[in-house]
Amino acid sequence: MSPLFAFLVLLAQAAAPPQPPANQSPAQVSPPVDPASSHFATEAGLLLVTIKPIALADYELVIRTLQEALAKDTDPKRVQAAQGWRVFKASEVDAKGNVVFVHVMLPVLANFDYRPSLLIDELLEDLAPDLLSKYQDAFAAPPTKLSLTEFAKMSVAPVPAEKKPGG
Repeated sequence: MSPLFAFLVLLAQAAAPPQPPANQSPAQVSPPVDPASSHFATEAGLLLVTIKPIALADYELVIRTLQEALAKDTDPKRVQAAQGWRVFKASEVDAKGNVVFVHVMLPVLANFDYRPSLLIDELLEDLAPDLLSKYQDAFAAPPTKLSLTEFAKMSVAPVPAEKKPGG
């Protein structure tokens, strides 16, 4: 397993949605978020997707079909989202033998849901009816969503921290 892949898996396992503070009143609680939503609130986003080996061809067909539809699309919002969206297939499988795909969104388009199933519904009216259900059955586990903020750009020297007066 490559160090980058291992890091991404560990990062995904450590990612959990933030819990509201215990002293927060019900009036302050935000409305529930769709757990399947693939919106990102940061400059970059990752979706880690594990696919059952037996369903790999179905998943790849749907992603390629979506790629083709987005390449022809004229909706400005979807065109902009597609420009920063890349999908990588890992050379390694996960611990259970599932195929791993990493969807990288950089930059993220604000208020855009990157769920392939929603985009397929919007863009492809003539998609074979069973293909979407095969796509949904291909998942070995729900995708892991990570909203990322750049911490360091390794090719640039870090900016020294400002000294505080008296410190």
